[in-house]
Amino acid sequence: MKRRDFLNMSALGATPLFLMPGLFAQKEKTRQVKIAICGLGRYAENQIAPAIEDSEFASLTAIITGSDEKIPKWQKLYNISSKNVYNYDNLDSMSNNPEIDCVYICTPTGNHAEYTIRSLQAGKHVICEKPMAPTVKDCDHMIEAAKKAKKLLQIGYRLYWDPFNVSLIESMKTSKYGKWTQMSGGFSNKQGKWRGKGDWRLTKAMNVGGAVYDLGVYVVQSAFYSAQDHPLSVKARSWTDRDEIYKEIPEHWQWELEWANGKISKHSSSYGKYENFIHLETEMGEIGLNPAYSYRGIKGYTPSGQMKFGSTFQQKLQIDNQCLAILNKKPNITPGEMGRRDVRVLNAIMESAKTNKKVIFENFKF
Repeated sequence: MKRRDFLNMSALGATPLFLMPGLFAQKEKTRQVKIAICGLGRYAENQIAPAIEDSEFASLTAIITGSDEKIPKWQKLYNISSKNVYNYDNLDSMSNNPEIDCVYICTPTGNHAEYTIRSLQAGKHVICEKPMAPTVKDCDHMIEAAKKAKKLLQIGYRLYWDPFNVSLIESMKTSKYGKWTQMSGGFSNKQGKWRGKGDWRLTKAMNVGGAVYDLGVYVVQSAFYSAQDHPLSVKARSWTDRDEIYKEIPEHWQWELEWANGKISKHSSSYGKYENFIHLETEMGEIGLNPAYSYRGIKGYTPSGQMKFGSTFQQKLQIDNQCLAILNKKPNITPGEMGRRDVRVLNAIMESAKTNKKVIFENFKF
């Protein structure tokens, strides 16, 4: 395949091809996106930084943190110059730093909008972790800031490069096993078991809706790419069993999505149980993933048998391809508009649970 044709297919969202960044390696080997990580929590330390280090198309050149005690370790580990160390107050000054092309936002959801917009205004591309922001209005501001800066805004939806999820997406996109007749999905863990002092996940300011934001965003995502359609409405409820732990946010969430084919799908997210799956019944049999959303160990099944893929470093594939989008000035398959779409559904789930009424969707923009 000619490189030009490959790029054209990629721009149109030929997702499986994004699993093969090595096809670019000979051409792009010496070109790298210089990345600053904003927020040095566990995800940044254990997943994103190693993924950047492993990528042929990225290099970790700077850090942005509010925790001074973390700086020496990161500088030593990644050979980061002191002039490339920023905090949340002075990050705007990186506009004058040619050693930063892109900022990866790894902070809690509550401040995604602020740090994304400031990074874009500083003239940098942005990869923002999911969920994109607390509200749809926040997402709108982020998207507008990217357009004004003429920079790329991408969301950290790593599962778009996981072979199991990609296989599910392609099967549903092509109706390989016929139309779906039933759908259910859930992602939950016992967060209260691991809570510590100052856990941002237990605060409304940083985690907005608790489990439905932290984990439910994956479930919403998988509903979109499984149905290959937009829902018409949502009906939801939330409740809490352990008020001594969940003082600001609900502990459990359940919701039902109504689709144009007349079907109702059922979903859940909770901080009080374990679940990790997406399941569909189609005209030719069952297809799904269990576990579905983990960093590793995903397993899938189809009417044709078990999915068989080797283990992958999801975040590395994500970084490879999001950096290639920047280097080649091509649209990415997980843009800000996708993040906005999902936040719209998360907001609607919360509204429905609060009012005990169905929320109707109109005019999805993505």
